[in-house]
Amino acid sequence: MQVPKVVPQEEYILVVDDTLPNLHLLIMMLKRRGYHAHGVNNGEEALADIQQKIPDLVLLDINMPNMNGFQVCEQLKARDRTCDIPVIFISARDEVLDKIQAFAVGGVDYITKPFQVAEVLARIDNQLALRRLQKQLQSQNERLKQEINSRIIAETSLQEANEKLERLVHLDGLTELANRRCFDKYLEQEWQRLAREQLPLSLIMCDIDFFKNYNDTYGHVAGDDCLRKVSRVIKESVHRPADLAARYGGEEFVLVLPNTNIEGAIQVTESIRRGLLDLQICHECSAVSEFVTLSMGVTCLMPVVDSQPSVLLKAADYALYRAKELGRNQTYQIG
Repeated sequence: MQVPKVVPQEEYILVVDDTLPNLHLLIMMLKRRGYHAHGVNNGEEALADIQQKIPDLVLLDINMPNMNGFQVCEQLKARDRTCDIPVIFISARDEVLDKIQAFAVGGVDYITKPFQVAEVLARIDNQLALRRLQKQLQSQNERLKQEINSRIIAETSLQEANEKLERLVHLDGLTELANRRCFDKYLEQEWQRLAREQLPLSLIMCDIDFFKNYNDTYGHVAGDDCLRKVSRVIKESVHRPADLAARYGGEEFVLVLPNTNIEGAIQVTESIRRGLLDLQICHECSAVSEFVTLSMGVTCLMPVVDSQPSVLLKAADYALYRAKELGRNQTYQIG
């Protein structure tokens, strides 16, 4: 018997044959070839052995007692852990229907007995080469999946970081309202848009009355808490996505109300006033109330193309000045 040159292999082959001479011959030639081979003589033992160690290939006889080769192969192909193991049937049965059934249950090749050693080894080498390529492809696919998942995670994290940065860039850290930078940008944007659409734009400027006295009396920690509470009331007074509440600076706040007339803006100021009154934040050093109050200036204009929103801002600022001059804790409107 001439065996082809031994090529060291790492693959493990399980031989299943109830005819001991065939079993011993197959194992011997596989080991000479350089494969790691193990043999069992029945289907039940083959399935048990495979559960302990997954082979790279199974040489499987068909005619065996209790459980034939077709049944063994069907069970292997029915399990996720073993369904990819290539099975070569090796049998004395040479009928076409037997071969058809062998492939139907999941076999990859069919060798008839008596066999030629060189042919068996060539078929085994071929199937193991395909198996190696399959494993390589699976490994590459798995790495690709991991790379894709890692990239998705990285992109998601980057997006979240950018969104967080965007929020930080446009939010006031203390009150979580829009900051001055965001307000300036949004006011310019809405001024230009409403000028094109010929719709009104209202602006409300608010100032906490006697806030310096509040800080001097209760301390800056309490003052910050007061600012946060007032901010929540202001933020809750607007409900449309287009409305913007912002901290203008210190204890001053502004609200941009696109497509809102003066009457609608006054309703917002009343909502703010009621919400703040409900909180009843004590302010014993206020000259107008025992609780924290707001002075508010309101104005409304129809933006004009090629004009600047500073005209609206100046009008609201003057309205706020008048509200303070007239005694605070009130709203003064222009427009």
